[in-house]
Amino acid sequence: MTTQEGTRQMKSPNDSPRIAPLEPPYDPEVAQILKRMMPPEMEPLKLFRTVAHNRYILDKLRSTGAYLLNYGALDPLEREIVIHRTCARCGSEYEWGVHVLAYGQPLGLSEKQIEATVTGSPDDLVWSERQSLLLQLVDELHETATVSDGLWKKLAENWNPSQLIELLAVVGQYHTVSFFTNAVRVEREEGAPAFPARAGTKPEP
Repeated sequence: MTTQEGTRQMKSPNDSPRIAPLEPPYDPEVAQILKRMMPPEMEPLKLFRTVAHNRYILDKLRSTGAYLLNYGALDPLEREIVIHRTCARCGSEYEWGVHVLAYGQPLGLSEKQIEATVTGSPDDLVWSERQSLLLQLVDELHETATVSDGLWKKLAENWNPSQLIELLAVVGQYHTVSFFTNAVRVEREEGAPAFPARAGTKPEP
């Protein structure tokens, strides 16, 4: 099975959100959480404003995400490969596009690498041996909810125990994010790219 075939497409572009994002003025506690989640002068993402219907979950999403994206032990480029692949395998076009725009491109992922997180395999030539292990990790966790002994041995030769725990946490965090974006049908952010078109199809608008 190719990754494209294995990527879940749970909604059509015409599906409307099941839960509308909150609009200002926000509850003061929600406003404070949203402020902490975004750079100054930037409007909160639709995902955050949707999860904000439950401010307690929003705050936990914020604290975990803040650590993984700002203070984690992983190389940022490697972290983004894991996030991009996880979102692609879960069919979360919303979150994949946000990370392409905000992290993948600025960190130096090439256009071919970005596309390969959706349409390619861990064996693609765009990946180094080390990067290939990251894609294998995401794929095995997605498909089996565990990691085979052979892959774990290779991972442990390249990342220390703290980083291994963090890699698992990143995959888990972005499965959760994908559940949110897919189940409540969060609309794509302006400027964020869509998944690359499948062979023989036209790109979505």
